[in-house]
Amino acid sequence: MSDTAVLPPPAPAPAPPTRPRGPLRQLGVDTGYSLLALPLAVAAFVVVVTGLSAGAGLLVVWIGVAVLAGTLLAARGLAGVERAWLPAVLGRELPRPAYLPAGEGGAVRRLTAPLRDPQCWLDALHGLLRFPFAVLAFVVTVTWWAGALGGLTYGLWDWALPDASTDPDNSDLLELLGLESSSWSRIFSYTLVGAVFAVLLPFVVRGAALLQAQLGRALLTSRAAAHAEIGRLTEGRDAAVAAEAVALRRLERDIHDGPQQHLVRLGMDLSRAQRQLDRDPAAAQATLDEAATLAHEALEELRALSRGIAPPVLADRGLAAALAAVAARSPVAVELAVDLPQERLAPVVENTAYFVISEALANVAKHSGATRAEVVVVAAGPALRVAVEDDGHGGAVLAPGHGLAGLADRLRAVDGVLTVDSPPGGPTRLVAEVPCGS
Repeated sequence: MSDTAVLPPPAPAPAPPTRPRGPLRQLGVDTGYSLLALPLAVAAFVVVVTGLSAGAGLLVVWIGVAVLAGTLLAARGLAGVERAWLPAVLGRELPRPAYLPAGEGGAVRRLTAPLRDPQCWLDALHGLLRFPFAVLAFVVTVTWWAGALGGLTYGLWDWALPDASTDPDNSDLLELLGLESSSWSRIFSYTLVGAVFAVLLPFVVRGAALLQAQLGRALLTSRAAAHAEIGRLTEGRDAAVAAEAVALRRLERDIHDGPQQHLVRLGMDLSRAQRQLDRDPAAAQATLDEAATLAHEALEELRALSRGIAPPVLADRGLAAALAAVAARSPVAVELAVDLPQERLAPVVENTAYFVISEALANVAKHSGATRAEVVVVAAGPALRVAVEDDGHGGAVLAPGHGLAGLADRLRAVDGVLTVDSPPGGPTRLVAEVPCGS
């Protein structure tokens, strides 16, 4: 069994960034991308233009369908090479599209699978549109590298160039600008120009690479990102439905095992007291005393259940006051630290945080064997961070059917994340992050 269990949200909404690179390494990545992209762009442009033209022309004899399908498959392969480059250039992982499978059926259906896949057509469109961007990035990258390296090293090879003294028709940049030209003035001027190119080189090459990479991101991964977001929302909805179903079943069980039993017993005691009233008033009074005790216990249980659903103090006075009440009722000593903004958080955020903390403290009291617990609630940036730690025996896991799985579902429904660190022997630390929204 692992000591640490983590249940992440179904799809991270933005993709996690990769490890930051140093400027020289990033310059090398951008340069390599811009230089190697040109031959790939030329190949993709030629394949797509030739294949689509030939396929469209041959559709009248049906062989064009096979040509178009083969063209789209080739564009898909070249687009895959581009997708492999994009994370290194953009600095973050990108979702990969799920292509339409060929599936079962006849040969015609399998053959036309690429023609029915929108992403294959986006790959072909990328092969067409990428070509001018690749040419621009290649030219800019080569020009800036040549300017930087040529200028900085000009003093090493100035002697090898012809000048006006040896060739009257030859003029350098200074002479074209009407300035006096000498060996030292040329070296100084061109070295200065090279230094300017070198300073601007990382920014210019980065901009050229990003311009081309953003086109690839838009055409090659945006549809996959949209599908991932839809999947994430669907899983969140399913988790919300599951969490509510579990809460309703638990509420039904608690009402059946608690107040309902007391009320049934109360009805029986009142009927018995009514029969005893004439023949044995003393016994009737004792029965009525028991009935009053049962009524009080049923009322207390109903109040406890209502606090678990939607405590009035949470709606009236806010999350801090509601958590103070939860900590005061806990049979385990609780140290509470709350750092919230002055304005109230959204009701769904407060309700989720209250539910998580109250359930976590209930689990601490029932299962952990702890003598103390610590609850820390901090509104950190776009998320509300909740941490519950106890000094119990540990061993808590996020497994289906356990109470922590219900907390995870409740958090997943609001795009939250639950992390549980509970090695055998303790301590147990539960951390929940609830997005606060915009």
